[in-house]
Amino acid sequence: MEPDIFEEIRQLRRQGRKAALATIVQIRGSVPSFQTAKMLIRDDGSTLGSVGGGCVEAEVWSAAQDVLREEKSRVMTFDLTEESMAEGGLICGGKVEIFVEPVLPVPEMVIFGAGHISRQVSRIATIAGFRTTIVDNRPAYANQDRFPEAERIFSDSFEEAFQTIEPHENTYLVIVTRGHQEDENVLRWAVRTNARYVGMIGSKRKVRTIAEHLLSEGVPQDRLERVHMPIGLDIGAVTPEEIAVAIVAEAIQFRRAGFKHPLSKKLLQGSRS
Repeated sequence: MEPDIFEEIRQLRRQGRKAALATIVQIRGSVPSFQTAKMLIRDDGSTLGSVGGGCVEAEVWSAAQDVLREEKSRVMTFDLTEESMAEGGLICGGKVEIFVEPVLPVPEMVIFGAGHISRQVSRIATIAGFRTTIVDNRPAYANQDRFPEAERIFSDSFEEAFQTIEPHENTYLVIVTRGHQEDENVLRWAVRTNARYVGMIGSKRKVRTIAEHLLSEGVPQDRLERVHMPIGLDIGAVTPEEIAVAIVAEAIQFRRAGFKHPLSKKLLQGSRS
């Protein structure tokens, strides 16, 4: 028995995988399918379900690749009276409109540091739809009482987390530890991962100093240029709550629009002059 599409979506999201869901949203005339029929196109190209077969599904499958890459929905309209459709075996008349939308895994935010800012970032990120993980080497701070919404908490050492966490294109790394040296140590690891987003808190002077250290160690400049530092949108934030809003807002902006922080590159270029 073929699995249920919605159950399959649930499984894919749990596995951190992408898919595209095509749904017939409007039918006019005689169409070899039925309204609300669905087809799921997984990230490996395999499919589940049907929206009519023939060249329609071939075009929907092709469009789904763009939807997966861009993570943006699109509407497709097919006129089944056209000669090209008849040649594809769909000789009946009518028009069909198909909505193709991305099915994305729940984004994960890994927060390094368990202080006041981290506490607010975790809360706000969870409300915004992120799964959060907390990393700190202070059990008195990194615990379930302070972070009840966190899915995972590492409280032994940062190195323990480095060995366990495997960032991917759906992972957002937020570096807000209690000291410059720890921030630098985490950043050294973070820039070499496949995380979608990496951000580090700190002043422009701190950012430049840490960048110079890592560059001197041989960390590629293009890896550092993709780091959002100083982290967060510039909204004049002062309190931990406001700073957390700025951080989560930047992560959302990057997730939805692929926004690249311009300051990191500018500061790094300055450090090389």
